[in-house]
Amino acid sequence: MTPIRPLRWIIALALAALLAACGTRPVAPPAPAPVVSQVSEEQAQHVTITALGLVGTPYRYGGNTPQGGFDCSGLIAWVYRTEAGLQAPRTVAALQGWGQPLPADQLRSGDLVLFGNGGPPTHAGIYVGEGRFVHAPSTGGQVRMDRLDARHWARQQVSYRRP
Repeated sequence: MTPIRPLRWIIALALAALLAACGTRPVAPPAPAPVVSQVSEEQAQHVTITALGLVGTPYRYGGNTPQGGFDCSGLIAWVYRTEAGLQAPRTVAALQGWGQPLPADQLRSGDLVLFGNGGPPTHAGIYVGEGRFVHAPSTGGQVRMDRLDARHWARQQVSYRRP
């Protein structure tokens, strides 16, 4: 064996070690940017508590007061005006452009949930935590709390917004 052959072998090993040392670890994806909100955490809690307190209020198409009853957008408008001083749009379609969209994993109490079937949303409610939301569902009904994973709602296309 000539002295050059071991030298090549040592150089090859050194080069391999050097290249291995240059490898980088996988970089974790950046955390999602926080959603900007006009509503503080405290106001969001007040929105949630007030919405829960309205459970049992009669449904009324076009209704926008606890005394006269609520439809879904009237409930949202009244709660946000009362607890956060914000003027919410008065139709579900307009709520689709109010505030900021957010992914489900950033949902907090007081956010909006909007439901539809592929077109503009047709129904909305206020998220109150633990997969539940408060809404005014339909004529003859009352403001109530439901689960997002309930059969009817789970079949709907859902989006989330933070005012």
